[in-house]
Amino acid sequence: MSIKWKRLLVFALSFALLLPVWTANPSTADALTASGALGPVTPKDTVYQIITDRFVDGDTSNNIPAGFDPTLFDDANQDGRGDGNDLKLYQGGDWQGIIDKIPYLKNMGVTAVWISAPYENRDTVIEDHKAGGGMDRWTSFHGYHVRNYFATNKHFGMLQDFEELRDALHAEGIKLVIDFVTNHTSRWQNPTLGFAPEDGKLYEPDKTSSGEYAFDANGEPYDYNGDGKVENLLADPNNDVNGWFHGIGDRGNDGSRFGYRHKDLGSLADFSHENAAVIEHLEKAALFWKSKGVDGFRHDATLHMSPAFTKGLKDAIDSAAGGPVTHFGEFFIGRPDPKYDEYRTFPDRTGVNNLDFEYFRAATNAFGHFSETMTDFGNMMLATSADYSYENQAVTFLDNHDVTRFRYIQPNDKPYHAALAALMTSRGTPNIYYGTEQYITSDNSSDIAGRVFMEKEVAFNENSTAYKLIKKLSDLRQSNDAVAYGTTSVLYSTNDVLVYQRQFFDKQVIVAINRQPDLSFTVPALNTTLPAGTYEDVLGGLLYGASNTVTTVGGQNKLSSFTLSGGEVSVWSYNPPLGESPKIGDVVSTSGRAGNTVYIYGTGLGGSVTVKFGTTAATVVANNDTFIEAIVPNVAAGKQAITVTKGANVSNSFIYEVLSGDQVQVIFKVNASTVYGQNIHIVGNIPELGSWDPAKSTEAMLNPDYPIWFLPVSVPKGTTIEFKFIKKDGAGNVVWESGSNRVITSPTSSTGSADTPVYTWQ
Repeated sequence: MSIKWKRLLVFALSFALLLPVWTANPSTADALTASGALGPVTPKDTVYQIITDRFVDGDTSNNIPAGFDPTLFDDANQDGRGDGNDLKLYQGGDWQGIIDKIPYLKNMGVTAVWISAPYENRDTVIEDHKAGGGMDRWTSFHGYHVRNYFATNKHFGMLQDFEELRDALHAEGIKLVIDFVTNHTSRWQNPTLGFAPEDGKLYEPDKTSSGEYAFDANGEPYDYNGDGKVENLLADPNNDVNGWFHGIGDRGNDGSRFGYRHKDLGSLADFSHENAAVIEHLEKAALFWKSKGVDGFRHDATLHMSPAFTKGLKDAIDSAAGGPVTHFGEFFIGRPDPKYDEYRTFPDRTGVNNLDFEYFRAATNAFGHFSETMTDFGNMMLATSADYSYENQAVTFLDNHDVTRFRYIQPNDKPYHAALAALMTSRGTPNIYYGTEQYITSDNSSDIAGRVFMEKEVAFNENSTAYKLIKKLSDLRQSNDAVAYGTTSVLYSTNDVLVYQRQFFDKQVIVAINRQPDLSFTVPALNTTLPAGTYEDVLGGLLYGASNTVTTVGGQNKLSSFTLSGGEVSVWSYNPPLGESPKIGDVVSTSGRAGNTVYIYGTGLGGSVTVKFGTTAATVVANNDTFIEAIVPNVAAGKQAITVTKGANVSNSFIYEVLSGDQVQVIFKVNASTVYGQNIHIVGNIPELGSWDPAKSTEAMLNPDYPIWFLPVSVPKGTTIEFKFIKKDGAGNVVWESGSNRVITSPTSSTGSADTPVYTWQ
């Protein structure tokens, strides 16, 4: 069957990163990497998001770490445990609490856990003064106010506790994703107190005589130089002598790309990602945590970060020992939004996929508010499948820590369950927000109200319908590749009913949903490519579904007409073996340079196979029927089609971007006047600059100080680059500079950054 696939002690950090990633217990893993690690999150996985402080308190001894103000721990009854009442304060959840609930997670079908940032955060009070008097007191329980990337958050545990969590999860075949913040530190000015100086400081451990960070035998920073301190001030946004922060102030209502990328998000001290020292520190921090055996990074606030920096950070992480890991980020939009085109192309430009806010928006409106129809929801799935290059890697969700609880919007069980069923069977990689399976709601529509202390709210009931639903459909996602890797087609839709099909070659899953809780609808007979026969409801009637029959009528197979009762969801699966012919379902990562590791997922991948990038063969390191580990060969930079050949059979192709080399930054600058509708772009002789094709030039340059334009661009290090500036308008008209090609040489350091002169348009 032909399908169009678009994806057609003192430890020296540098030494630690050369070590192989720790080895997991291989007994429960679908496909192990050559190192023995579980490998990245894939579309076969079901992710469970935990705000660490808000899950379970497994170790009360770390509730009030040394030096912490005890009034910032929510314990009015003084029993040593969080009360779950003042959600602005710490509640006590920790890594031991997650370990204690691993059986609960595994029994739900969870195969990956996304936890709060594991490193040290600002631990002093955050005071918000109210307009009418009074004050709110906040803490950094969420993990988004970094203080020191190389020490653990002591509210969650020590480094050994983190490693125990990693090992316990991996032993059960559950992958570990950490939240990671490289956009900002903490709040450096108080917007409720006239923007008075506040904090935002960044610290680092002592350094040894060789210049490496000093860690003791347990991996903890210690007082190496005997000055009574275990950490040292590295950067202060209120005394920014080395230019670590942009320091421009709050974004406010500035909706420009410059405003989003260079101004502060809520007065959080915004890193200057153009500064080579900043790049070096942030890459070193990410590699430090990769070396601890994590399987992925959820990148915070990617909407607010330079794509050039993000691309280089991702490249540095995946090029380090241990191979590629999962990357997805928070590019927070809500359509209609002028940034949608940026959002949909961000994974192509950086290699970091998105938390799927477009899916969230459509699901909220269709299943929550009922402000859009099920036809609208189906159209969203079709449109985004076309818009996203790697739609099955987008991380879909109904709710998370940045939005209100879905249960607050939809209190009726039937559409609530229908939304969960759609999430678990739609294209993308589903993410379950902690407690969604237990119907956790919130007191109001704010995100903070939804960040409840789960152990105080529910009894971790493994018999809830939502819990069992997630388990059944997680199992289906694991067993039938149509859900993980397949295309999406809509077979039937109305205002309230949607029938859609996921298909990977001959494997198929059909999902029929009625969102209305109290109305029944009859669906007519539908043409199908399913073979004749009877198909049982995968959910076993959990959501009132039933079996259905396919018969042949006049040479056309048809799914028999059926009636969907209120809230009914039926799921029918056809899962035949696909034989020995190789078929690619997914590839991680989607970009990298020659010599990088790449993981290929699908079927028929075992035995003697040849992997090619274009026409160039790659080295195969390990493989089995569902998995290949290979090395990116030396091929021309740019998009290359990966194929797998076994005997006379050649697989479908998957598009992979081969980078020109180790990515660094060049900040291009030019003085140029334009007419309304024109923007300045850069085009040049390397793929990152479009290889002289104006249609593949850089994004539009930024112009906060018009007529001066600038743009950070990710380019290969140590490379002589020829380029020119061009003017483009919305109709695609192009005006080239005159004169000779301009020439620069990019920095030779792997974390380098360099500014060009301010050229004058010629």
